[in-house]
Amino acid sequence: MASRSFKAPEQQQGRASVTFARRTSSGRYVNYSRDDLDSEIGSGEYMNYTVHIPPTPDNQPMDPSISQRVEEQYVSNSLFTGGFNSATRAHLMDKVIESGTSHPQMAGAKGSSCSIPGCDGKVMSDERGEDILPCECDFKICRDCYVDAVKIGDGICPGCKEPYKATDLDENAVHSGQPLSLPSNVGMSKMERRLSLMKSTKSVLIRSQTGDFDHNGWLFETKGTYGYGNAIWPKDGGFGNDRSDGGSEPTELLNKPWKPLTRKLKISAAVLSPYRLLIFVRMVILGLFLEWRISHPNNDAKWLWFMSIVCEIWFAFSWLLDQLPKLSPVNRATDLNVLKEKFETPSPNNLTGKSDFPGVDVFVSTADPEKEPPLVTANTILSILAADYPVEKLSCYVSDDGGALLTFEAMAEAASFANLWVPFCRKHDIEPRNPESYFNLKRDPYTNKVRSDFVKDRRRVKREYDEFKVRINGLPDSIRRRSDAYNAREEIKAMKQQRENFSNEPLESLKILKATWMADGTHWPGTWIVPTPKNSRGDHAGIIQVMLKPPSDELLHGTSAETNPIDLTEVDIRLPMLVYVSREKRPGYDHNKKAGAMNALVRASAIMSNGAFILNLDCDHYIYNSQALREGLCFMLDRGGDRICYVQFPQRFEGIDPSDRYANHNTVFFDVNMRALDGLQGPVYVGTGCLFRRIAIYGFDPPRSKEYHSGCCSCCFAHRKKSATIASASVETRSLRMGDSDDEEMNLSLFPRKFGNSTFLVDSIPVAEFQGRPLADHPAVKNGRPPGALTLPRELLDSSTVAEAISVISCWYEDKTEWGNRIGWIYGSVTEDVVTGYRMHNRGWRSIYCVTKRDAFRGTAPINLTDRLHQVLRWATGSVEIFFSRNNALLASRKMKFLQRIAYLNVGIYPFTSFFLIVYCFLPALSLFSGQFIVQTLNVTFLTYLLLITVTLCMLAVLEIKWSGITLEEWWRNEQFWLIGGTSAHLAAVLQGLLKVIAGIEISFTLTSKSSGDDADDEFADLYIIKWSSLMIPPITIMITNLIAIAVGVSRTIYSTIPQWSRLLGGVFFSFWVLAHLYPFGKGLMGRRGRTPTIVFVWSGLIAITISLLWVAIDPPSGSSQIGGSFQFP
Repeated sequence: MASRSFKAPEQQQGRASVTFARRTSSGRYVNYSRDDLDSEIGSGEYMNYTVHIPPTPDNQPMDPSISQRVEEQYVSNSLFTGGFNSATRAHLMDKVIESGTSHPQMAGAKGSSCSIPGCDGKVMSDERGEDILPCECDFKICRDCYVDAVKIGDGICPGCKEPYKATDLDENAVHSGQPLSLPSNVGMSKMERRLSLMKSTKSVLIRSQTGDFDHNGWLFETKGTYGYGNAIWPKDGGFGNDRSDGGSEPTELLNKPWKPLTRKLKISAAVLSPYRLLIFVRMVILGLFLEWRISHPNNDAKWLWFMSIVCEIWFAFSWLLDQLPKLSPVNRATDLNVLKEKFETPSPNNLTGKSDFPGVDVFVSTADPEKEPPLVTANTILSILAADYPVEKLSCYVSDDGGALLTFEAMAEAASFANLWVPFCRKHDIEPRNPESYFNLKRDPYTNKVRSDFVKDRRRVKREYDEFKVRINGLPDSIRRRSDAYNAREEIKAMKQQRENFSNEPLESLKILKATWMADGTHWPGTWIVPTPKNSRGDHAGIIQVMLKPPSDELLHGTSAETNPIDLTEVDIRLPMLVYVSREKRPGYDHNKKAGAMNALVRASAIMSNGAFILNLDCDHYIYNSQALREGLCFMLDRGGDRICYVQFPQRFEGIDPSDRYANHNTVFFDVNMRALDGLQGPVYVGTGCLFRRIAIYGFDPPRSKEYHSGCCSCCFAHRKKSATIASASVETRSLRMGDSDDEEMNLSLFPRKFGNSTFLVDSIPVAEFQGRPLADHPAVKNGRPPGALTLPRELLDSSTVAEAISVISCWYEDKTEWGNRIGWIYGSVTEDVVTGYRMHNRGWRSIYCVTKRDAFRGTAPINLTDRLHQVLRWATGSVEIFFSRNNALLASRKMKFLQRIAYLNVGIYPFTSFFLIVYCFLPALSLFSGQFIVQTLNVTFLTYLLLITVTLCMLAVLEIKWSGITLEEWWRNEQFWLIGGTSAHLAAVLQGLLKVIAGIEISFTLTSKSSGDDADDEFADLYIIKWSSLMIPPITIMITNLIAIAVGVSRTIYSTIPQWSRLLGGVFFSFWVLAHLYPFGKGLMGRRGRTPTIVFVWSGLIAITISLLWVAIDPPSGSSQIGGSFQFP
């Protein structure tokens, strides 16, 4: 492991018992039990052991060694690249962006210059950016010069010529300065590759997650005399309140008042009971109506009757699939005060009150800086870095699937601006913490602000943000000009060399690669502006850059306004870790689009931070509520929360037109359907704004999965064998189970076949499982962890760790593993989100829907008609793929509840309604053209059924509005777009899905554009942009056909000798029903100020003329056998 270390002075020995430990090459101590010593010594591997004195009140642990901090600084200043058939390299960057960086955590942060003559290196620095000076004479020396002084200069300080007092340098020290190959971890021992001391055969509670001495374990094992001790540790070393281990709870725990983190808010029975009754009543009415329709055919137009009855049967079936899962809607609430009390308040188990929260890794995915503007992504990153969550427990990973230098430098600029923005948000409690949204708020920004310096600080930060935006907007031109300059220099150098080598021969024209250059004057390893082999969108190396290194464990206050734009003397200026990741791509590999990118982030984050929970966000969805993470963790860390795979938040959107013409808010789905699913097994995963449990993503079954049986006979026949197996299994085995076999137990040796050959990744799995457990602070909490177990600092980053992360994002890593099949995001569908959530529910997990008072996240949605239709097309195509795959809900396991299965079945079936919907929309026109109707006559029975069906539908809508909180206008907009999408995008989705299943034709989709329209003066300029698409042909045809049919029907009835007014009224009523639903579509085609494309008028005219001539030819006027009848010009 590449590191440098100084010898720490001898620690004073306390009176406590000692434990054996080994010092790793990274400088940390690894504790050993007697069994560990025997097993390691018996393995034949030579080990050096030292006696490590545990920390006591008289013997406090020292800060991490200087060598570790220097190593971490080296890692954060290096760009790591590598991949298939290539060495992993660390390129030490002099600067990441053109503008200087000042925050000590920032990659490329500037420091003092080295005092060695001829060296332009930077002095090593600590968390505050202050110089690390290894000699008492304060001679400034950089990392490389210090290495040379120790190894070559016999440890003599170049300044005072005295020997260094601390020169314990690791033998495997790595030289930097030029791109270098990192050492392989093949020859390293197993213990050196581990992220923690956790073993499957030992209790995880007595071990540390960082490799340091376990404070709580020492209190129990040595019967420490200070503090209260660990209140939940049973005398026999059992695990919490697990009855199978023979543990018993102390009386102090039983007598302690316990408060839940969440509660379920039941919907009023005065609303829910009539709602359920109406669903049943409408089911009966629909059944009786269909029976009457079948038994009373229209003998005058059986073809019309048959088409209508088939459509009506399907509509009834589709309504039933949609309505049944809505029988048990619920609302939920969280208690953040209790959360703070349990995890951040001093207690007998956490004397210092340090954060006991588990780690959270936030994933942000982007792929194309042209369609997903870097400024939007940068604002999302800033909102994450400013989230109200313990800084040392939060990490942010940005996946750039396009490998663009523009995105890389934009993220670096965002990290630099976060140095000012994040402390400003903490100081003045800013909401929202997205600077673009905050500075564009239409309400008074000074409301509830009492600090006298707020106005000055806001003005200064606003100015800095404006400059930040200008820098971001200027990055494309800056990168292009820089690359042109370097390429011109390279061309001149090549021509000069050619002249020197071939002075007497005619010169040939040189072909210099048009490379893309980074700010430090080196080639960008990702996608170049002018693509070339090994530097294109689908062919480039894997890249990892730690933009912001992990923060220190202690608070770090800023300085006064004399050195900073604003006064930060009372504000914590630490920033969460920020990592840029671009996975390797090579020709011939299926990279699986977004799902593959997310899985690469899962593996890389497991090695670098290993947060127990993962929040994934699209690049245009930012944190609107800074406490959103805490809200989600209330469910995960509450009693029974270990069986929750994810917490889904509703999607809320900004920039939508006030009338919401195309139902972009989608409130019926997010506030009605999702709340209803929360009362079953949980909401579906919708792709963003979702907090995952890492273990659930790994494909494990939920804890105690064998204790839950959904079969119809499970209540009558007990499975004692399963219970006995579970009781005898170890704690880790019981918490990590994969598969349906009763006798299957966790075997870590088989994990490489499932997860790949990374030992780092495999070793991190039980650590993540343990950290994600609820607190064992109540006898009813099963599978808990002790309070205070996560208060220890995490490991510092070293180069071998990042090198391992590079290897797991390579294009070959997933070969012959279960990634994308059972583990991670599931491959094979354009809607990988729904499939991934389905697989988790199918294994017995449940999910939670978290609706917060203040929106948790906000994003953007396409308000343009064409973009909206293409978005719906992608969703519907994914549903068709699900229906024709093994993810069809009809094939679900017994662990999935019946109504949850119905809901997933509806997800796969709803696009097929388009066939019946299009036919039904043409029926009114056919009725008016033919003079017939779907029934023989409009008798009282038909009208009564029609009235009852309509009234019950309206009453159900009113009650849904009542318990969900949506408005009547939102409900109506949803109904309108249901018909618009059903007659356009859904039909195309079914056809594309059938082509893929039958002919194997793959479907490709373009990203939904997140950029705004060209009209800067109009916020909703995109709403009026009409881009022609073939998806518009069916709705246009339906509209024109019904309009012509109304005119034909009215004319025929008026001039008929025996007018059939009942048939006219029936046809006209249903035609107006169709046109009313298509009104937003027709309004969208009109554009604004005469901007309607000519193609719309051309198609409309052609369709109208064709239908008119066709009908006249089929049914000419009476008394004439030729087209046109007896009509003559005057």
